[in-house]
Amino acid sequence: MWLLKSKWKSFSLQSINTQNPRRLPLNLFSTMPLGPSPVLQELCNVVSNGVGSLDDLEASLDRLDASFTSSLISQILDTCKNEAPTRRLLRFFLWSSKKFKCKLEDDDFNYAIQVFAEKKDLKAIDILVSDLSNEGREMKAQTFGIVAETLVSLGREDDALGLFKNLDKFKCSYDSVTVTAIVNALCSKGHARRAEGVVRHHKDKILGVKPCIYRSLFYGWSEQKNVKEARRILKEMKSVGIMPDLFCYNTFLRCLCERNLKSNPSGLVPEALNVMMEMRSNRITPTSISYNILLSCLGRTRRVKESCRILDLMKRLGCSPDWVSYYLVARVLYLTGRFGKGNQIVDEMIEEGLVPDRKFYYDLIGVLCGVERVNYALEMFVRMKRSSLGGYGPVYDVLIPKLCRSGDFEKGRELWEEATRVGVLLHCSSEVLDPSITKVFKPARKDEEVCTMSRTLVQEAKAVRNGNKNKNKKNKNKKKSAAPS
Repeated sequence: MWLLKSKWKSFSLQSINTQNPRRLPLNLFSTMPLGPSPVLQELCNVVSNGVGSLDDLEASLDRLDASFTSSLISQILDTCKNEAPTRRLLRFFLWSSKKFKCKLEDDDFNYAIQVFAEKKDLKAIDILVSDLSNEGREMKAQTFGIVAETLVSLGREDDALGLFKNLDKFKCSYDSVTVTAIVNALCSKGHARRAEGVVRHHKDKILGVKPCIYRSLFYGWSEQKNVKEARRILKEMKSVGIMPDLFCYNTFLRCLCERNLKSNPSGLVPEALNVMMEMRSNRITPTSISYNILLSCLGRTRRVKESCRILDLMKRLGCSPDWVSYYLVARVLYLTGRFGKGNQIVDEMIEEGLVPDRKFYYDLIGVLCGVERVNYALEMFVRMKRSSLGGYGPVYDVLIPKLCRSGDFEKGRELWEEATRVGVLLHCSSEVLDPSITKVFKPARKDEEVCTMSRTLVQEAKAVRNGNKNKNKKNKNKKKSAAPS
């Protein structure tokens, strides 16, 4: 599943540029020098690397003979935000605000709030937002967007809504940017019902951004795996003239497949194919990502035949499978003991000229080692080396201990020497190569299991025969006692 998330879950908050406050260019940065000045370096060193308490930090700043400007304070925040402890950075800004209040502009406060929101420091956000309100400064719409997103991501959606309802106290207007920001923030964590409440109260503010609003609501209901509500939003979009795109349908496919995975596994394939048919009727061609969503759920419920059929269906319909498609099918084949077919799928992928990510080999080798098929894992490692992907260290670290604990110390030593020869840094200990230290675990042999089962069956058969004999004896005794003398 990790292979799919980056593909069909990366849409959130990217439809409108104003919903990406982290990337917003602030005007105050246009005056920043290309290289750090000696004064800037000295101040950053005090903030980031100074010793002592926070009070000592203020004392050190008081002793410095520097000409602080609005631009310099923001430069220090920008330079130190990834190095300085959050509390020292906050104390520096509060000290600057107290000492140079007349020099600090609203942009400086907004940038500081954005920095601490990105660092997910709730206490710093609360303090600076409160100071912003008390000093009658203006909160930028972009700042509100990133703060709302941070609050919701940390489980404080009530605070995000409270901030939205009081935007007028921060001289921030209710417009398409702020409404879209709170809706996107709520829907990103599945709070679609609360987001719909915001939309109902501000219908006049979303006239120019309806497609983005509907996509966010659609995503929010899909995050809750609520197929009924997601379908309702889909119909509403069509009714107002907004045609769902590939992202919407892939999101709905994920929602539907995740729901069926829990409640109706047999409905995975037919219902997903119905959605794809609907996509084609709307002139939207399903891609490999669409099929991979279905293949992922089929693999999680170990539906092998359906997985192979979907892969064949993709080829027949002209949708070329990507390496993720082959990975999902090969993985379920290996997990269910179909190693020959799994190897065939991997070889087919290589013949198609697809070059997978290293994670493809990492995961399949891990699966094969987990099901005690180290020989197949070694074959997979050979394929990986042929592809010249590099990054072989983690594979050696898995295979060498696995071979040694299975009793094949010779092959383990061979891999160790090979890794040393090509300059791979190993993290596993050389002690695994010592038979006197490494304990060998051998799986139970199949013939022993058969013998055990046979003995059990023989014992059960004897018990049945003995029971029948005792029953026959009792019947004979009854007949004798009932016979007339």
